[in-house]
Amino acid sequence: MTKKIELALIAGGKSGERDVSLAGAKGVRTALDEAKYSVHQYDPATDLAQLATDADRLDVAFILLHGPLGEDGSMQGFLDLLGLPYQGSGVLGSALAMDKNWAKKAYVDVGLPVAPWQMARAGESFDVDACCTALGLPLVIKPIAQGSSLGMSIVHEADKLSAALQEAFAFGDEVMVEAFIQGREITCGVLGSRELQALPLVEIIPGEEYPFFDYQAKYNEGASKEVCPAELDDSIRLLAQEYGIKAHQALSLRGYSRTDMMVGDDGQIVVIETNTIPGMTPTSLLPQAAQAYGLSFSELLDRLIDLAME
Repeated sequence: MTKKIELALIAGGKSGERDVSLAGAKGVRTALDEAKYSVHQYDPATDLAQLATDADRLDVAFILLHGPLGEDGSMQGFLDLLGLPYQGSGVLGSALAMDKNWAKKAYVDVGLPVAPWQMARAGESFDVDACCTALGLPLVIKPIAQGSSLGMSIVHEADKLSAALQEAFAFGDEVMVEAFIQGREITCGVLGSRELQALPLVEIIPGEEYPFFDYQAKYNEGASKEVCPAELDDSIRLLAQEYGIKAHQALSLRGYSRTDMMVGDDGQIVVIETNTIPGMTPTSLLPQAAQAYGLSFSELLDRLIDLAME
């Protein structure tokens, strides 16, 4: 009889996406093959000492944390110290992708198109009028190190920008102010290690009551429509998949990622950001793309764990 893989499922944590993480963990536990895995769940908010104690008898970790202290390299560094392999990117790639400002700089360095942006920092003056003149309106305001659109807003009038910045500063000391791209939102999953495979694209269509794909639009049942594979011309599809792989490489990622983009009304693609630990419920965007590619949710999890243990 083949020995089961002793797997640490790490979920919960202390970020604003804690509930999303725990919900995802339920789906992952259900999908993992009980004949293959013995699953031990740990919550970093309470169980780090226990995880360290158990590390010697564990084979691999599956990190299902989103946002700070989970997706930013912190947990990855902790597991590196324990000598426990894990799915997905390491400390460098995780930290780089989590910081939207540095990620954009990495995209620009490899020639990927991005929306122009400026940075605002807590305690420093910020010229609202100059920003609006340089970037135009509307503007997208978002903390640089949050996921699930927490603290994000769209400003259509210059006199609303200061209030939007203060709202975003509640989530961190650095805030990105970015030109708004009108168009269709798509996302491209990438899977693999040495050889990368771009998965089928997904188009995200928020309900009419949502100004963008915000937290409620992401997680309220029926709030958004997702089309997979996205109904796009082949030329746009192939270019977006090329951009997904290029973004993955630019950020020194491994295993898997999911890069969000906008297809502007002019047909041009703009790269927005890359997720190193995408949502992992069976109906999340990356699992949908994997399903369209031919991998069931359980098979996708197996593949990610295999990559971690290589």
